[in-house]
Amino acid sequence: MKIFYSREHEKHFPRGELYGGALVTPFERPSRMETILGRLNQRGFRDIQEPDALDMGPVRTIHDADYLRFLGSAWQEWVAEGFEGEIIPTSFPVRRMPGVRCPRNIDGKAGYYALAAETSITEGTWDAARKSCSSAQCAQRHAAAEGHAFALCRPPGHHAMKDMYGGYCFVNNAAVAAQMFIEDGASRVAVLDVDFHHGNGTQDIFYDRGDVLFASLHGHPEDAFPYFMGYADERGVGEGEDCNINLPMRPGTGYGGWSEALDHAVSSIRAFGAEALVVSLGVDAYKHDPISFFQLETEDFVNCGQRVAKIAGPTVIVMEGGYALEEIGVNTVGFLEGWLDHQAMPRGLA
Repeated sequence: MKIFYSREHEKHFPRGELYGGALVTPFERPSRMETILGRLNQRGFRDIQEPDALDMGPVRTIHDADYLRFLGSAWQEWVAEGFEGEIIPTSFPVRRMPGVRCPRNIDGKAGYYALAAETSITEGTWDAARKSCSSAQCAQRHAAAEGHAFALCRPPGHHAMKDMYGGYCFVNNAAVAAQMFIEDGASRVAVLDVDFHHGNGTQDIFYDRGDVLFASLHGHPEDAFPYFMGYADERGVGEGEDCNINLPMRPGTGYGGWSEALDHAVSSIRAFGAEALVVSLGVDAYKHDPISFFQLETEDFVNCGQRVAKIAGPTVIVMEGGYALEEIGVNTVGFLEGWLDHQAMPRGLA
C-alpha cells in the first residue's frame, strides 16, 4: 500500500491544550505519527512517500476564501499585535446575535473562525496543515490510478468546516480528497467516518450536496465533543437530503453495537452507488483512548477494515484521530491489514 506522509507536521506542536479547566500537553501531538510509523515499519509497510506541493484549487472549492486567508496570515497578525503566546481565542460570537461579522483584531478574528478553544495555532500550523492536506491529495491521485492509498495526515481534518477550525483540524483533508474524485469525473463519492468524534466539518461541507454521501459513527452529541452536530435526524438539505447519515452511540458502546452501525453505513454507501470512497480513519474508539468512551478492542479494528472493504471502488484512507497511546499504531495498521486482506477491489490492485 502506498503511503503519503510528511514530517512537516512537526512544525505544529502547541505548548498546551485547554482540557478540564487546565492547560495540558495536547493529546494531538507529533509523537502520534512516530508511533504509527514504527508499527507500519514493523509490519512491512515501507512504501512511504513525501507528498507533492499542495494544489489549492480543491481546497478553495470546499473552504471559504476569507477563512483560508485567515489561516495564512493569523500568526503574523498575532505577532504584530504584540501577543507572546500561541493563538487561543478568548471570545466567540453569541449564536443569538444577528448579523455577526468578522472583527479586524486578530484576537476577535480567531474567535470568529474557531469552533472550540482547545485548538491552538502556532507559527508552523499553516505549513503543517497544508502539507497534511497535500498528503491526502497525493493519496487521492494514487488511488484514482492504482486503487487505493493511505494518507498519514497530521493535523487531522474532519472537524474543519467550510470556515471554521477546531478539534485539532484546520483543512478538511477527507473532504478535499472527495472533492478531487468529483472533479475527476465521479458522479457519486462517499465519505465514511469511523473516528470516535463526529465529523462535523465534513457534514457542514457536504450537507446540501447530493454527489457526496457522508456517513459517520460517533459518540452521541449529547455526551461527546463536538457536541452540537451529529444527531441521527440530520439527514441533509436540498439536493443533499438523505445523503447525510449520522450513527451516534452512547457511552460504553462495544463492538457489537458499533459494528452493527458500521454495517448499516457500509450498506448505505453501497446502495448509494458510490464510485469512490474516502475513509476518515480515527482509532480513538479504542477502549483506553483518553478522550473517548467507546469500548473497542485492538482486534476490532482489523475486523472493521474487513467490513469497510466490502465497499468497491478507489479508496483513500485518511488519518484522523487516536491519541496518546502505543495502541494507536497497532490499531491503525490493524485496520489497514484487515482492509487489504478482504478489500473489494480486484486482487491485482492490493
